[in-house]
Amino acid sequence: MKNLWAPWRMEYILSEKKPGCIFCEKPAETSDRKNLILHRGEKCYIIMNLYPYNNGHLMVVPYRHEETLGALDDDSIAQMMILTRKITAVLDALMKPQGYNVGLNVGRVAGAGIHEHIHLHVVPRWLGDSNFMPVVSDSKVINEHILETYDKIRRAIVEKL
Repeated sequence: MKNLWAPWRMEYILSEKKPGCIFCEKPAETSDRKNLILHRGEKCYIIMNLYPYNNGHLMVVPYRHEETLGALDDDSIAQMMILTRKITAVLDALMKPQGYNVGLNVGRVAGAGIHEHIHLHVVPRWLGDSNFMPVVSDSKVINEHILETYDKIRRAIVEKL
């Protein structure tokens, strides 16, 4: 068995959880850059993860507040996958990852940090992106400020999506 060490996520785990749903509240606001919203579709939107596992870690989120895929309408599910395909093409051109982790954590026991509102994670991966830092210093190296990454991806989305 292998262990995944992500001690940098402790900030999120220990942070005070405010009432409400960030996946409902953030798109209701108009400050997309502040809220890290990269793209707004008809049924879903793309938002960067504030506590990323890697540079470019983002999520595709339906506007509809549901816990499971089964509760979503077919159009929302289709748009989740279409936006996932499109955003990976943007990331391919911009960041040149060698692979991706793409997936859903459905329910608290499956690891969903925000289990009340289903969302799909897209995590770009590069050979060697997991190194000794988390093991020896409880640190993860994110090599670019999140707003710099946001600006690059946002510009690329405007050009390509």
